[in-house]
Amino acid sequence: MIATLGVAAIPAQATATTTAAQATACPTGWGSLAETRSAATSEPVTNVRTGRHACFDRMVVDVPGAGSSELGYSVRYVSRLYQDGSGRPISVGGGAVIEVRVTAPAYDPATGRPTYPAKAGQRLTGVNLTGYRTFRDARFVGSFEGDTQIGLGVRARLPFRVWVTTGRVVVDVAHNWTGAR
Repeated sequence: MIATLGVAAIPAQATATTTAAQATACPTGWGSLAETRSAATSEPVTNVRTGRHACFDRMVVDVPGAGSSELGYSVRYVSRLYQDGSGRPISVGGGAVIEVRVTAPAYDPATGRPTYPAKAGQRLTGVNLTGYRTFRDARFVGSFEGDTQIGLGVRARLPFRVWVTTGRVVVDVAHNWTGAR
């Protein structure tokens, strides 16, 4: 009895087309202009975390208990980052700086106690950006009058998108402008 293994031959042209499609499979159409959403919540920020993806780096601001319709934000590139209330400049490493504002406090509004353990100007608690392609630095700027400010240092002025889901504001920054991996 002879066993035959079936192996399909793939023409070289099909392989090149498939490889090209995989190389440009990243989402495109993002921009670098400010994105805002008017909404606010008194539910506090409890965590900020980051993740690496094939086409972009991601920052997630967790606001448990807030519905997606209650979460507002302002995300924009800035030439210099200033802390609300004091006007103190906050240094953020990278070729460009994105100011991320979430319209939720990083403290309990009833007691004033912090709900996210960070200090102004310091790196974000629990965030390690080693090995990221786009993110270079992430700093807590402060939480003032119900808004929480974060400075996100990136390699260069790259396209980004912002979206919300229940209890989260998500900021994705692309690795490049072309959509190529």
